[in-house]
Parts: sequence; C-alpha cells; structure tokens
Amino acid sequence: MNRTRKQVVEQNEVSEVFTFSLGKIPQRVLIEGKHKNFPLVITLHGGPGSPIPFSVGCRGMFPEFTERFLMVYWDQLGCGINNYQLDSRFTVDFFVEMAADLIVEVKKMFPGNPLILFGMSWGSVLALKVLRKTQGKVDGVVTWGQVLRKLFLNEEVYQALEKAGCPAGKIQKIRAITADEFEDKDMKLLAGSVRKYTDGYFNKKGEQAPLFPIIRGLLTSPDYRLRDFKAIMINGVSSAKWLWKELLAIDLTEELAAVNVPYYILQGDTDIVTSTTVIKKEVEASYNACLHCRVIKNSGHMPGKAGMEAVLETLQEAAENVQ
Repeated sequence: MNRTRKQVVEQNEVSEVFTFSLGKIPQRVLIEGKHKNFPLVITLHGGPGSPIPFSVGCRGMFPEFTERFLMVYWDQLGCGINNYQLDSRFTVDFFVEMAADLIVEVKKMFPGNPLILFGMSWGSVLALKVLRKTQGKVDGVVTWGQVLRKLFLNEEVYQALEKAGCPAGKIQKIRAITADEFEDKDMKLLAGSVRKYTDGYFNKKGEQAPLFPIIRGLLTSPDYRLRDFKAIMINGVSSAKWLWKELLAIDLTEELAAVNVPYYILQGDTDIVTSTTVIKKEVEASYNACLHCRVIKNSGHMPGKAGMEAVLETLQEAAENVQ
C-alpha cells in the first residue's frame, strides 16, 4: 500500500473489515469513511460475481467517495474475499435476503445515518428488490445500468448487432437463444458479440475509467490475498447458470414504477444491455416523482470516467435530499 493510500486510510474515522452473518453465512464487509456520521452507501456490484470497482479489497482507494460517505463494500457471496461454491439454493431471492441482512447489520452499527444503496447492473436488481423488502430502512437508491426486463434477448439488441455488421449466422444463433435453455456458451456469444460489434458495453468515444490503478490497488490491498484477487474473475458464481436464467426471465417493471424513495437511474446513452431507451420510457410512463433517469453521453453499460463522476455527483444529491 503506497504512502498516499495509507494516508487516506489513516485519516478515515472508520476503516475496518467486519464479518457479518448474511443468509446465515459469515461474510466479510469493508466499511470506510472519513467521518462516522456520514451517510451510508452500500455498494451492490454487478456480474453476478464481479466486484469491480468497489470491493472489500479497495481500502483507501476511493477518497473522493470516502470523503463524503461511509462506504460499505460487499463482495457478494461467491466472489472476491467471499468466494464460495454456489449451488441452486442461491437464487436471486437468496441474494436479496443477504442484502437485507447487510442493511440490518449496518443500521445496527450506525442507526442514525441515512442509508443509500448503489447498484450496478445485476446489483440494480438487488437494490430494487431489497428496497421493497426493507421498507423504511433505505432512504434512497442510485443505480447504473438498471435491469428491467428482456435482458439481452430483445429486438433492440438483435437490430443493433445487425446494423453494426455482426455476421448473419451469429445473429441467427443469438435469436435462437432462450432463457429456459440458456448455457455458458450462449453468454459468451451474446456478451462477446455486443462488445465486439457495438458500443453497448463500452462506448469507444468516451474516456474509460482507469482500470490499471484499480487492479494494482487490489493486488496491493491490505485485505486481499492473491486468491481473493483471482476470485474477482474465476469464482463460485461462474457456474451459476440458474442465476442467468432468472435474470433473463425477470421483469421488474411494476416494482420500479412503485418505488417510494428517491431513486436515481444513471444510464449510458449507448447501453443496449440494460436498454436506456426502455428505461427512459418506463420512467416517463410511471408518473412517479421519486423516479429519475439521467443519460450519460458517450457511455455504455460499463461506466467510464464521466459515468463514475456522475455516480459520485448523484450519490451526493441523493444524500442531500434525505438528510
């Protein structure tokens, strides 16, 4: 850990890895912030099983966030420091239960602090569902890449691939994919094609978030071992194809329209993985004053530099509106 990072950690009033029982399974969670009375932000990462950028291994790495919030970093069960071989018991609802347990544990420690959820992609599913499950405990939600319905398997994706020059044979195979029969090879074909032929994942015009400093920071983390770092990519979630089947079949339209706390959705303008076009229409059609949708230019499903700046700015706005 370099001197700058060490200074950040030393200046934080709270910087500790705690062990909580989530879903009756002990899991490690990092809580870090400059002052213990700051608003809480529980991060719910994407994937499933991809604890980037916020993870238990990033102590001292994000002072721009910890100077404003008490950040709660949880590597969800099955990846990172909480790597675990999952089986079919671990459904979407089980992950929601674990997220609800985390909220209870954190609120025990900081009962007077406002609490905001930040969910990325898959994490947005957990954020929306746990908001409904823990009525009164969550004060606001910010998401990037909100999952809603027909993830991947929709006409917008097919047409974007056709327009971008994806070979007809590949598109034919993609159109034949169904949620019920979904396999690992289908995800490789889908995700690989969207990455290669479109700006759906990463917008080539936008400045990307610096990935190398995050990787370097995780490798030099005081909390991560090498096996934890490896479990960011190869982990117990890798074989959990039933989770992807659930995600591909999920429809959160009614749940999103019914939110009753400030709920800010950030979307990349070229995101077709979690369709920005569909999200904008649903937010407008809901006539729900709690729902807000902001589109970030030159951004895809994965936030670049502008996306991360928008996340920080929106979290700050959410915190100001609930204090």
